[in-house]
Amino acid sequence: MEVPSRTLAPTELESQLEGYRSELTGYCYRMLGSPFEAEDAVQETLLRAWRGFERFEGRAAVRSWIYRIATNVCLDMLDGRNRRARPMDLGPAQAPVVENAHWLPEVAWLEPIPDSVLAEAGDPAELAVTRESIRLAFVAALQHLPPRQRAALILCEVLRWKAKEVAELLDTSVASVNSALQRARETLEVSGVSSNDPEPEMDEARKQLLARYVQAFERYVLSALTALIQEDAKQSMPPYDLWLQGRENILSWWFGPGVGCRGSRLLPTTGANGSVAFGQYKPSESGRGRDPWALLVVETAKDRIVEFTFFLDTAKLFPLFGLPDHID
Repeated sequence: MEVPSRTLAPTELESQLEGYRSELTGYCYRMLGSPFEAEDAVQETLLRAWRGFERFEGRAAVRSWIYRIATNVCLDMLDGRNRRARPMDLGPAQAPVVENAHWLPEVAWLEPIPDSVLAEAGDPAELAVTRESIRLAFVAALQHLPPRQRAALILCEVLRWKAKEVAELLDTSVASVNSALQRARETLEVSGVSSNDPEPEMDEARKQLLARYVQAFERYVLSALTALIQEDAKQSMPPYDLWLQGRENILSWWFGPGVGCRGSRLLPTTGANGSVAFGQYKPSESGRGRDPWALLVVETAKDRIVEFTFFLDTAKLFPLFGLPDHID
């Protein structure tokens, strides 16, 4: 239960503000597309809230007040920046040849977030919404929206705020919020994603599917991999701009330009963006053990794998996901 702000002592305020960290992290991540920027935004939000407490006169609930601060922090961070992208945003799928793969570290790439930094306890229905609304495709689609449209859509569609509450937070009218929502929904409809595209439950069948994939990939058996991957599956490897469409193209890459992944090991880690994630380690050029190659996010549907995203910035991402920098 939220304590009225007029009755809060400084220590109580600090405790109450800290209680919002997980949900604020999810909100800022959807706004910014980076867990690192989201963490910075939450830290700045809590700092501004602490410093501004004496000027906060209890005209609104603490939650509304702190979300207003977080929104302003995110809008400031987004001002003048390029949106974060996935390889799919930069152009069509290409043939699985090395000449089509261009390393683009200068692009602001969408980055994965560990499920563990978001809420892990609470109402099961709310947790399901949290997982669905941080799916990579949905967060990528959000980046196509102007920042204020993005905030309105997240607050109304994901967090279930009323249009009147969002209007007050954004210092605008209800009509303007409804207009922004309509435009945002139209943009998302074009992308073919929504905040409630469900990730399959981690039932026994899905566990077996993923176990078979790990075994087949580590053994690098073409026939076994073919049976596990959906025919129209996708693969991307940021910061390369190349992305592949179709099982045949994916396997052509794995057994062609990407054959250096033979002998890799997959280390399970905390989920990413509501999906299963592994640390991939390739045989070391030194001949001793295996070195980091990618954070692999795997998405499934029914009894097949439908998408692979290999995030290659392991120096940045492996510590975030608690993965070691070498395995023997």
